[in-house]
Amino acid sequence: MTDGVGIWEAAARFDRSRAAKDEAGAEQERKQVLAQFPLEEWPTLPLERYALGQEQSGPGMTYCRLMEFGTQSLGSIKGGSAAKHIMYRHNSGEWRLAAPLRGMEPQAAWERLRGEFLRALTAVSVGDFAAVDELEVLRFGPALVTKTLATYYPEHFLPVYSAGHLRKFLALLGGTSGADSPTWRSNRQLLELVRSRPEFAGWSGNEVMTFLYQEFDPRPQTRTIWKIAPGERGRLWGECRDGGFICVGWDELRDLGEYQTDTELKEALDANWPSGSGRSLTTARRLLAFRDLEAGDRVVANRGMDEVLATGTVTGGYRFDPERPEFRHVVPVDWDVSHAQKLSGPQHGWRSTFAKVDPTLFARLTAHRAAGSPAQAAPSSSDLAPEDVRAVLDALERKGQVILHGPPGTGKTRLALSAALFMAGRADVINTDPARRSAAQAEMLGGGQVHLVTFHPSYGYEDFVEGFKPDLSATGPGLTLALTDGVFHALCDRASAHPEQTYLLIIDEINRGDLPRIFGELITLLELDKRGLPLALSVSGRRFSVPPNIRIIGTMNTADRSISHLDAAVRRRFAFVPVGPDPDAVSGTVGPLDLAEFFESLNTRITRHLDADHQIGHAYLLRDGAPIATEDDLAAAFHHEVIPLLEDYCLGRADLLHRILGSLVDADTGRTALMSPQDLATALAAEFSGGQQSPDA
Repeated sequence: MTDGVGIWEAAARFDRSRAAKDEAGAEQERKQVLAQFPLEEWPTLPLERYALGQEQSGPGMTYCRLMEFGTQSLGSIKGGSAAKHIMYRHNSGEWRLAAPLRGMEPQAAWERLRGEFLRALTAVSVGDFAAVDELEVLRFGPALVTKTLATYYPEHFLPVYSAGHLRKFLALLGGTSGADSPTWRSNRQLLELVRSRPEFAGWSGNEVMTFLYQEFDPRPQTRTIWKIAPGERGRLWGECRDGGFICVGWDELRDLGEYQTDTELKEALDANWPSGSGRSLTTARRLLAFRDLEAGDRVVANRGMDEVLATGTVTGGYRFDPERPEFRHVVPVDWDVSHAQKLSGPQHGWRSTFAKVDPTLFARLTAHRAAGSPAQAAPSSSDLAPEDVRAVLDALERKGQVILHGPPGTGKTRLALSAALFMAGRADVINTDPARRSAAQAEMLGGGQVHLVTFHPSYGYEDFVEGFKPDLSATGPGLTLALTDGVFHALCDRASAHPEQTYLLIIDEINRGDLPRIFGELITLLELDKRGLPLALSVSGRRFSVPPNIRIIGTMNTADRSISHLDAAVRRRFAFVPVGPDPDAVSGTVGPLDLAEFFESLNTRITRHLDADHQIGHAYLLRDGAPIATEDDLAAAFHHEVIPLLEDYCLGRADLLHRILGSLVDADTGRTALMSPQDLATALAAEFSGGQQSPDA
């Protein structure tokens, strides 16, 4: 983020006329709120005019719907669930209430909530802003409350309602926000800072908001790019293109804003579409991601697995449109049909409605221009980090070292190397063909800035830091020992000599080593605020420090040992990033078997009967980076990799193995049924598809 000098220079350069249109729209929306919900009517405002999920009598929206969906120019509070409104009526008929209101009848809860709104509005009208902090119930809807105060009293608040965004903007202007500071207080602090600067003299709140978001957007710069199919075989594409939106089905779920968690949405999916496949959890997560798309996010519309209809930029938030005959979940999108193209081959994962699009692939898609369209430079792939890589880089920036943890076969080492490639400026090879990627990795590991080591039970301090080892160059009689630097010591020496470069140590299987013994006294120096602090090494007594340009990525199989078993000092100094099974990676079919459905169903059973740490990773169903495609490859993966792994997990318990694999395993002996590769695909499809439940579920 730009420093304090930069923001004042940016403010001086900012063209305020760009905010004029938004200014007019904001004032019009504010008048709409005041007309439909005047201050003097709040003391008697009925619940049916406030809450979402109500059948409102008379014209207009409920207050909550108007503030979330009808007043975007006043600042957005979209995203997440309806819980932001403190109380709402779920489509099941149940009232969902914030914690202080639970156990109360809806009318009584509303009277208490309305009373706190009135007290807040009255306090602000007389300048008693501290009184708002004392209102317990309002703290459960900070964005809505802050937008309410800013709408009725725009002279006292800015149209910025995200607590995280306010903290970042405060830091940008040289201020701070306490950890327990309510959103409306942080908003007031930001306003005071703005008013104290001559650069903002005469600016309206809407101009300040527009400037801050355009020039210093605090939202993640790299967000997931989604491929979304506009109906089967793109049958709704014309409607989506002409109407400027993308829509999906699952209409029976009603408004996705009513679901707070993926678990809650999964239960609704299971109730409407009963299935034991386990895929409903993935569907739930994708639907929530669709609901939470933000303006500026990028999407791709497709037909089938090999055709791009257009790329698009999201222009607003999700809405549920009950007036549509079908596909009622809608997100507005500005489409660019010049990127329409036929791809050279089918894309993995594009069989389903939703799929993640790698940024490098998106760069290639947007580099294409349809006939007659003006040429346009494609974004550089070096500026694009996939979402999983970005999570690792952010953790490294925050903590200095990170452990990637998850079940075996989920690609933890690959992700560590991908992060290293990105740091080395080789983002272009992260998702390229295996040969090119391997060559780039070898070149990177041979360059001296990135070192890869694997821990094991006999690995020690002398290998990692320093120790006396046999001197193979000695020519005298007997054994000669020489003080030798370990891999970490040597890497730190190189990093100290080149402080302008980042040096990275990748530790594979980090949990297989005795970490307190390996790190020794250096565990203290890993903390970022202790980088550069010298101490005496225990073997040689030499002075040593860890330079600030050192980063560490470790990988850890949770099937071997859970995070809780790691030494507490180690846990405290590492960030932990989960790397789970990815169904998108194995999207494909083998005969009648849907690989992704089989994969998710199997992991659902493993989680139910063992635990999530013992799931299988997608790598078990990949060959050369692509989903297995033949019956022979499927049989080899199942019998030679999956079965032995599960047998090890089940510790010889035939009944447990039978509960996971069902008819594929004899319940008494644990013996796997023998069949041809062609019959195996059919048997797996019958066992793990079509709503089959595991035995004794």
